[in-house]
Amino acid sequence: MIRKALDLCTDSKLYVAMNLSFACSLRMGEILGLTWDNVHISDEDIAADNAYVYVDKELSRASKRAIEVLGERDIYYIFTPLMANTSTRLILKKPKTESSIRKVWLPKTLAYILRKWKESQEELKDFLGDEYQDFNLVVAQANGRPCEDRIILKEFAKLREEAGLPRVVFHSLRHSSTTYKLKLNHGDLKATQGDTGHAEIDMITSIYAHILDEDRKINAQKFETAFYANPDLRSVRPPAVPEKQEPELDLGDLMDKLQRSPELASALSALISAQTSV
Repeated sequence: MIRKALDLCTDSKLYVAMNLSFACSLRMGEILGLTWDNVHISDEDIAADNAYVYVDKELSRASKRAIEVLGERDIYYIFTPLMANTSTRLILKKPKTESSIRKVWLPKTLAYILRKWKESQEELKDFLGDEYQDFNLVVAQANGRPCEDRIILKEFAKLREEAGLPRVVFHSLRHSSTTYKLKLNHGDLKATQGDTGHAEIDMITSIYAHILDEDRKINAQKFETAFYANPDLRSVRPPAVPEKQEPELDLGDLMDKLQRSPELASALSALISAQTSV
């Protein structure tokens, strides 16, 4: 279903966001707060299977009061609002937990997708000139300004309806990513936790328990095919041993053979005499 959604996706921002969510297990805020200086996709990196993104911030909307509480230590940048009288601001901030700050390696295909996306951004930047507001964001609007989650969610809902996909939310891609990686690495909880940035491994364990249940169901199906698909074992019996039947004596055939073979008649006569004497 994810492959179908990607194949039918025509919005470039959504396409990049979906790939980052599924392949890298990133949260929405982490995707929208990712900057190009934290994307390592050089030829050398890709050739050595060492392309990666470094997650150390997230995009969030916060009230002025929350910004005052957070302080400058956890806020990297406050975006100037389009309307000055709004009570909230878009900010780039430090993730909620230390475990969310992480390095996530990229599949080669995604590395090339990001390179192509960056090239298109550079072309747009050249075309718009001073009209482009460059904040170095990977997922940005056409004018370079930050892309809020509501924009991605709206496009995702539109894609979901057009593709006839189940009514899942965008965050489901991250859950699917966790499940898929656990299947690929045969339940390596620590490696998966390193990608997802979960603070507690229990979050991964609960998902893995679900996968184990699915695998155990498959085991039962395989057992049925390999063993119980044969005829009902309770009705199986060893083949019966046929009763020994005495050969029928054809007197007419015997007389004919005796008449044609004097030697056989003499032998039979001697055998009868010997039996009689006994």
